[in-house]
Amino acid sequence: MLTRTFHYVDGDGRPGSYTDRKRHLWLLSVVYPLSPVFAVALHALTGRDWMLAFPLVFGYVVVPMLDALFGEDRSNPPEQTVPELENDRYYRLLTWLTVPLHVVSLVVAAFWAATQGLGPAAWITLALVAGMASGLAVNTAHEMGHKHTRIEQWLSRLALAVPAYGHFTVEHNFGHHRHVATPEDCASARMNESIYRFALREMPGGVFRAWRIERRRLARRGRSAWSPQNTILQSWLMTLLLQVGLVMALGWTTLAFLFIHNLFAWFQLTSANYVEHYGLLRRKDEAGTYERCRPHHSWNSNHVFSNLLLFHLERHSDHHANPNRRYQSLRHFEDLPQLPTGYFGMFVLAYLPPLWFRVMNRRLLGLPHIAGDLAKVNR
Repeated sequence: MLTRTFHYVDGDGRPGSYTDRKRHLWLLSVVYPLSPVFAVALHALTGRDWMLAFPLVFGYVVVPMLDALFGEDRSNPPEQTVPELENDRYYRLLTWLTVPLHVVSLVVAAFWAATQGLGPAAWITLALVAGMASGLAVNTAHEMGHKHTRIEQWLSRLALAVPAYGHFTVEHNFGHHRHVATPEDCASARMNESIYRFALREMPGGVFRAWRIERRRLARRGRSAWSPQNTILQSWLMTLLLQVGLVMALGWTTLAFLFIHNLFAWFQLTSANYVEHYGLLRRKDEAGTYERCRPHHSWNSNHVFSNLLLFHLERHSDHHANPNRRYQSLRHFEDLPQLPTGYFGMFVLAYLPPLWFRVMNRRLLGLPHIAGDLAKVNR
């Protein structure tokens, strides 16, 4: 299962073969959400509080270094293999397996925080570590939420229940994808907008937009917004069961732990949104209609290591142009807006706005389709 060769015939009738060299390495995307469990294990083995911060150091320091070390992979699977590649059950089983691991990570972290008498710094650190891992739950849900199978839709809602982000699939699929790279999109950052100002617009904006979209969908079917068919409420109910259950089992201090966890998990998704479309703009035609979303309306990254931790999320340009493609078949295109490093390094850069503007504004204005023209920038 960990190795497989796909055979095909090219457009000229010549036989060929393709082997996904990263096939077994996608397991990193499954294991990485367990980082809070690893932190708790290190703390239990050493008794040192600072070991709880290991996942934060790994994510924000080590991963960017490994991205620099391993570089980029710009290879694509042959198009003739894509139908068979996407029907290979192995790849989707990895995303399915990841969902319960997100739940396990939160439960273990909350239990450790409630029972070990941690000092304030260690307790907050563990809440942040748990939130960082649950931000990955949104990424897992993102991959499955675009798919039309019943099991993937429900697993997506369960994954989103971990960080209380149940509105995401509705907002992302029917709000963000429709309005991406336009001033109308609360999830597309504008030039010279700091990530902190963006977060104040994007976080509440996403919730309100998702609720409007779902309310209208249900109204068209003659149902109330509070109907059991409301997919946002379905995920929020799972959140209620999970997080209220943790509070009842572990005590009221867990409520504060979950608040920090949820907020930091939300901020991880906000960080990704900020990086993915910063300053990019789709043009309007004479009738005032935006052009179709194309690969150059998203920032792209082919950095190997961080992509292996994120189910290829960083090949975001192909994702937005072809949202139903599964992660294993997302492609690199030439002449795309390219990030200088993977998402983890870009997050650190974004958290320092003067440095972000210095690096990214130059890249934005230097893109061939913008060529310094501010009229072609989202600002």
